[in-house]
Amino acid sequence: MLKSKTFVKKTRSGGVMKVVREHYLRDDIWCGSETCTECKQDSPVLQKDVCVESNLCSYPHYLVPDTNVVSDAYSHIFCSLRETFIERQPGESANDRNDRAIRVAVKWYSKHLKTLESGPDGLKVVLLTNDLGNKQKAEENGMVAFKFEEYIKSLLANPELVDLLALSNDDKVTAFTDRNFIHILVLFPEHLPLSRIQVGIKSGSYLQGTFRASRDNYLEATVFVQGDGEDSTEVLIQGLQNLNRAVHQDVVAVQLLPRNQWLAPSSVVLQDDGVAKDDDVEEDEEEKVLSAAEAARKPTGKVVGIIKRNWRPFCGMLNVSQIKESTRHLFTPADRRVPRIRIETRQASTLAGQRIMVAIDGWPKNSRYPNGHFVRSLGGAGEKETEQEVLLLEHDVPHQAFSQAVLSFLPKMPWAITPEDMAKREDLRHLTVCSVDPPGCTDIDDALHCRELENGNFEVGVHIADVSHFIRPGNALDKEAANRGTTVYLCGKRIDMVPELLSSNLCSLRSNVERLAFSCIWEINHKAEILKTRFTKSVINSKASLTYAEAQMRIDDTNKTDDITQSLRGLNKLAKILKRQRIENGALTLSSLEVRFHMDSETHDPIDLQTKELMETNSMVEEFMLLANISVAQKIYDEFSECALLRKHPAPPPSNYDVLIKAAKSKNVEIHVDSAKALADSLDGAKVESFSYFNTLLRILATRCMMQAVYFCSGMDSDFHHYGLASPIYTHFTSPIRRYSDIIVHRLLAVAIGADSTYPDLMDKHKQSALCNNLNYRHKMAQYAQRASVTFHTQLFFKSRGMLNEEGFVLFVRKNAIIVLIPKFGLEGTVFFDTKDKVSPSLVYDEEGPTLKVEQHTFHIFDRVKVTIGLDDSNIQHQKIRMALTEPSKPTDGLNMKINTTAREKVL
Repeated sequence: MLKSKTFVKKTRSGGVMKVVREHYLRDDIWCGSETCTECKQDSPVLQKDVCVESNLCSYPHYLVPDTNVVSDAYSHIFCSLRETFIERQPGESANDRNDRAIRVAVKWYSKHLKTLESGPDGLKVVLLTNDLGNKQKAEENGMVAFKFEEYIKSLLANPELVDLLALSNDDKVTAFTDRNFIHILVLFPEHLPLSRIQVGIKSGSYLQGTFRASRDNYLEATVFVQGDGEDSTEVLIQGLQNLNRAVHQDVVAVQLLPRNQWLAPSSVVLQDDGVAKDDDVEEDEEEKVLSAAEAARKPTGKVVGIIKRNWRPFCGMLNVSQIKESTRHLFTPADRRVPRIRIETRQASTLAGQRIMVAIDGWPKNSRYPNGHFVRSLGGAGEKETEQEVLLLEHDVPHQAFSQAVLSFLPKMPWAITPEDMAKREDLRHLTVCSVDPPGCTDIDDALHCRELENGNFEVGVHIADVSHFIRPGNALDKEAANRGTTVYLCGKRIDMVPELLSSNLCSLRSNVERLAFSCIWEINHKAEILKTRFTKSVINSKASLTYAEAQMRIDDTNKTDDITQSLRGLNKLAKILKRQRIENGALTLSSLEVRFHMDSETHDPIDLQTKELMETNSMVEEFMLLANISVAQKIYDEFSECALLRKHPAPPPSNYDVLIKAAKSKNVEIHVDSAKALADSLDGAKVESFSYFNTLLRILATRCMMQAVYFCSGMDSDFHHYGLASPIYTHFTSPIRRYSDIIVHRLLAVAIGADSTYPDLMDKHKQSALCNNLNYRHKMAQYAQRASVTFHTQLFFKSRGMLNEEGFVLFVRKNAIIVLIPKFGLEGTVFFDTKDKVSPSLVYDEEGPTLKVEQHTFHIFDRVKVTIGLDDSNIQHQKIRMALTEPSKPTDGLNMKINTTAREKVL
């Protein structure tokens, strides 16, 4: 025991508690060197000493990095830090004490290994430190010490390690000289220190929010400032200096500009595609952004400081410098919202054409781009596996294989239902239960039944996989599922939230096997009015696993009268009434174009692409899933008003509807947005003679106006309303195989009906709220990943087809472009009218229309156009579908194809 310290501490009750603190040190730890003859090497040697070649150290040596080196360059360090204990001296800072402790450790190792007297080829202990004071003191004490960077650059056999060095903000300075002065080029204002920012936020001089860069305009962003309820706001940021080195998703401090300097969002599509402008911005590009129209001005500001960086390793490609033998290159991230990054690498020729990862180290005020360093290569650009890896990394989708710790909590096979499982369950194996899902679905969450009761009413049951039976709170399997949050569905691939044994086997409600379920059962009359509701854990045996098309054919085939078909017909009849009632109450029926790929069985490349066709059976299943979610939401809130996990859909702010109202007005149609009911009625009545597709286009635009639905804890919020569904309360109960939120809801419901016991975290509203934040993030990222997967496979589809001619509609009009929707492929593309390599036509933009006059032709929203579509792979980093206009024309009812509308929850 080194020392013992005793003191007294007052307790809350007014008493006194004696506290004893003792500090122990061990003297039986092996030093770790395999060359040591003094220590008792009871522990096995885990790794042989590795000798590296260095032009600084031509002798064998051990490295002892100081704490700053370890924290700044952890990816280079593979050795363990061994310190001998020293007391902190009076007046000595913690940092100085740490530096001294490391020097003492180096000295001890040197003496312990008897290396100070060694010749030039003897074993030495080398201190790595970037602290010049620490280095000087070490050398004064006879130790060998180097800066970390100079040591790494001295390695002869591993020159690639230099690429991994992080650049400091002071490493690179942009300057130009004349005869008498050196001029440092300053592009950006200084960031305010955090202490001043905190004072400014408290006084209201500055606002704190999340920086959201624009995908379409690299000189524009918004900062979302979180407020109470409807007090949240977005501040518009325009121009490079006002953006002031903020990167997408950083938490920043902004200062509002005077009202007379407020601007409208730019109507220009502007992408930073060119070669490096080094540290200058083309003034005409800046002018394009800042000359926004007077109408629709928004609060406008400038970034004055960074509160929290949200940097991560970014995927992308290297833009190899044209300067011969240059080691400085620009890296272009895959995400257009992230600026290009300047890195140094000696592997440019090897990395060209590769997808790589780069980390940002800093962003000096004198540099147009941030500094960074190479992290690792992901593979050849354009290769399917590489692009899928990029897609998952960029959207932060956990996709590693499940660990052995996680798998150890899976049930042992063969598995069977036991008498203990049946103790608190209802046996429903006799019911005619069936599932209805998309083709190829193996993770079947839900099944249904409907039968007529003796009193003439219907009994309808929604049976959901009882995943919470297999995943118990707090174990490794539960923690992994909570972290993943959701299953991610990519084209031709699924990233499961839970291991396959559960997702596709024991929890999947497949036909003709016994499965554990959680059932919501109603008694419903012929008017679809709910008379009774009950919840029970159950055992079911599904009689059929049907696709939507198979279920629809059964319903439509008048010759079929079996139990399954009769059940489906009863469900379909009641679902139509439920849907009509929902719509009458103000539920929205929106539209989104979803595509389905048909894959080659051998290459897994897309061979056909078409929009998904929805049937009555899609709506039938949806209605009963919505009804079950609403019923369960009310039950768990009644039982646990402070900790129920619910889902809400906030009403959009009125400004969100500006584009919809303006688009409808261009066809002399009026849209009312005072309430969801008013919007729904307006959309139902929105018709233009000889243009039947107009209503679908309006609903597509209305979908773009919506807010994101989110999970929340009932004890942390007061607004429960689901705007899109016109429901006062809602949750997710029906998909626990693929959503962790549903597992929590199952646990709450099980406690409410006495089928399971509770645990502390379930009743802690603060922990529930933190969980909801992660689930909202994971769901959003999964949605973006799925869209990116569709985009990539659409590119693959067009890659082998050359140019195709298709008809489409103008969905948006911009200052220099139109955005065209191709319904046949569910595809959007931008047609630019100003290009840097060609003479631009005369463009006249009218924001009120909005219209764009190009030479003699004026484009309006909803105009029908003809375009050629093909893959533009000239920029392998950002391959895209390019559209070229072939035939402008006035809108007609020229497209005779079925586009489906739906109030699908996943859109909301």
